[in-house]
Amino acid sequence: MSGLRLAADIGGTFTDLALERADAHGGFERWTAKVLTTPAAPEKGVLEGIRVVLSKAGVGPSDVALFIHGTTLATNAVIERKGARTALLTTEGFRDVLALGNESRYDQYDLNITLPQPLVPRRWRLPVPERLDNEGRVLLPLDEGAVRQAVSFMKAEGIESLAIGFLHAFVNPAHERRAAEIVREEWPEISVSLSSEVSPEMREWERFSTTAANAYVQPLMMGYLHRLKAGLAEAGFSCPLYLMLSGGGLTTLETAARFPIRLVESGPAGGAIFSAFVARQKGWDRVLSFDMGGTTAKVCLIDDFAPQTARSFEVARIGRFKKGSGLPLRIPVIEMVEIGAGGGSIASVDALGRIQVGPESAGADPGPACYGRGGSKPAVTDANLLLGRYDPASFAGGAMPLHPGAAASAMNAALGTLGLEPPMAALGVVEVVDENMANAARVHAIESGKGYDGRAVIAFGGGGPVHGYRVAEKIGVNRLLVPSGAGVGSAIGFLRAPVGYEVVRSLYQRFRSFDVAAVNALLAEMSAEARRVVAEGAFGAALVERRIAYMRYVGQGHEIAVELPVKAMEAADVAAVRAAYDREYAGFYDRPVPGSDVEILSFAVTVATEVETPPPVAEVDAAPGPSPIRHQAVRDTARGEVSDWPVYDRAGFAPGATVPGPCIVAEAETSTLVGPGWSCRMDGLGYLELTR
Repeated sequence: MSGLRLAADIGGTFTDLALERADAHGGFERWTAKVLTTPAAPEKGVLEGIRVVLSKAGVGPSDVALFIHGTTLATNAVIERKGARTALLTTEGFRDVLALGNESRYDQYDLNITLPQPLVPRRWRLPVPERLDNEGRVLLPLDEGAVRQAVSFMKAEGIESLAIGFLHAFVNPAHERRAAEIVREEWPEISVSLSSEVSPEMREWERFSTTAANAYVQPLMMGYLHRLKAGLAEAGFSCPLYLMLSGGGLTTLETAARFPIRLVESGPAGGAIFSAFVARQKGWDRVLSFDMGGTTAKVCLIDDFAPQTARSFEVARIGRFKKGSGLPLRIPVIEMVEIGAGGGSIASVDALGRIQVGPESAGADPGPACYGRGGSKPAVTDANLLLGRYDPASFAGGAMPLHPGAAASAMNAALGTLGLEPPMAALGVVEVVDENMANAARVHAIESGKGYDGRAVIAFGGGGPVHGYRVAEKIGVNRLLVPSGAGVGSAIGFLRAPVGYEVVRSLYQRFRSFDVAAVNALLAEMSAEARRVVAEGAFGAALVERRIAYMRYVGQGHEIAVELPVKAMEAADVAAVRAAYDREYAGFYDRPVPGSDVEILSFAVTVATEVETPPPVAEVDAAPGPSPIRHQAVRDTARGEVSDWPVYDRAGFAPGATVPGPCIVAEAETSTLVGPGWSCRMDGLGYLELTR
């Protein structure tokens, strides 16, 4: 039983497990499980899910060679403000950087605008005398006595974690490191995060905000990760444990515990990796990844078999879809839009008498009303049940029977003022949530300068295949794919991710005075650091390195990424990179700016294990369609009409079989709805391809 790989993804409602090993035909033998998340102690849900999936496979902990894990705990801690009591030690005169930000307003015409509040209140932002210039030279030595006084104050205030962010520390970290040494001498137990390690880039607000967020979630994440590690050891696991990073790579538990802020989007990142892998299998170079779970929905554009990436991310946005309304994090991240639209999203009536869905979620405890666990507010799952989309007796493979009466009572209590019967109110709820998700997809495309002509949607997560065809209709897409294992897609994505790590450093350069020796020395140092981290989990696998410079015309405010050669640069390379920048700029803005010098603000080096290319998909001949296992009365959301839809068991499909819509294709972790005007065919991979 060697070669078994296990993955676990903790979501807001469900914890998903996937266990697999490669077979002799280039595919995978896979077992999956979905259990309710245990918010008070998330490791309990993980360990229970592991027990279930190992039991299905008939194997034991000692048979597992690798365990990969992703979680939204860090994100939820920031959103819900449930992190550690955190202080910030900063340069005197810069105490209010976290509050001032960049002084922009995400809505210029809102006179009563609410800005995101820093994770560290002003009382715990502690200035100390010290100063470096922009080249890292000491202008004012660190006042070590002031640091010791700050430690005494923090002890009296009950501080649990400390962020240290000094001006220009990204150039010279000496003062930050010395301050950390003093803090640890005086108080060895406290967690300490340095901006020169967490986010060593210019721009104080983003750097301080990222470091404060890292410190804010570090005690929580360290405690959780060590409890999970101990629980796995007690259960008999001896295999390595890796964590999914927001940027799409895997890293060790030790690195994740040092930089937990890099885990904020680890679950959704797994979903994007899953979609990219499926897109490569199918040869589809332009797709939209649509991941709908119990608490949130995530959409991500994937071009040329790779998800979009970014160097910054906002968490806990106050304004819906509004950039600048959240807390900035300067970390490598897969770029996506995430909204509070999941199976557990709660429906209500707002002050104008309109149906509102989310962002509040029923979560796993108590969950939607139909779970019968004490929930009294109607959620999207309740609405789907009242529309006939779920069979109450076979939901989650029969492990969780649903209660239509409780769903109807909750819907009537919350939306009865609209004068609608529960099924019609449910139709309104589903249409609203589908439109919310479609709108998120439209916004994501517009912000990326892209469209949906010729794209396909890859739908997964517990709710993605249920809502996928209607969302596709709304954004004008005529092709949708539901891969096998779609209900636990993010967990499967973890198994496809490379072990990787990105290092970012700032070094100001202009092309007219480019210091080749300094740049080569920096890049070599960054490469060595990234390779050290990756080597811990690569097990001798081939490594791929990528080098990027972020540059702009002198005087501009934002940078463009340009690829660098993965070798020591020479004069000819410098000229080639300068020309590459002009081409990239023209691609964004139609033409370059002749005669203007270009400045480089920072460099990034990514090292990762090589990703295997999946074998090509074999063409299959047409096969007879399966026979329905039952019929369900389903209300179509587009027309509001009720009709009997045939229900097929996905396991009964043969490759090449096609069935017309409307119908439902059921499996243990989700159901695929095939709407009127759509057809569903199983391809050679066992994936369901829907066509309108």
